[in-house]
Amino acid sequence: MAIEEIQVLAPGSGTPVVPAASDYVEVIGGWKEVEHRAQLSDQVSVAGAWEGEPGAVRITTWPYDEVCVIQTGRVAIEDPGGGRREFGPGEAFVVPAGFDGWWRTLEPTRKIFVGISPR
Repeated sequence: MAIEEIQVLAPGSGTPVVPAASDYVEVIGGWKEVEHRAQLSDQVSVAGAWEGEPGAVRITTWPYDEVCVIQTGRVAIEDPGGGRREFGPGEAFVVPAGFDGWWRTLEPTRKIFVGISPR
């Protein structure tokens, strides 16, 4: 492999993916997002840069273990019981596969993410 195989994780790099609102159980506010995905060799996991505008989506079964590093902005993760955690620039966290809850984008946000699919 050559240096050209190295992929940048940043807006404008990789393959742009805009999830459809129908991918979520519920969408509220001015929700808008785009992922800039790298091509991974396992064809199952995902990685990339993400940009989102304020709004929220409900995901009843998170599809993979997702490692997130917030670069700019602020988000909140909530569970159905009312538990809530907020994250801002420089903070990193993992959302486990199967998590049921809300992703709330509180202000325009950028993150780097890796989604590791369970086998």
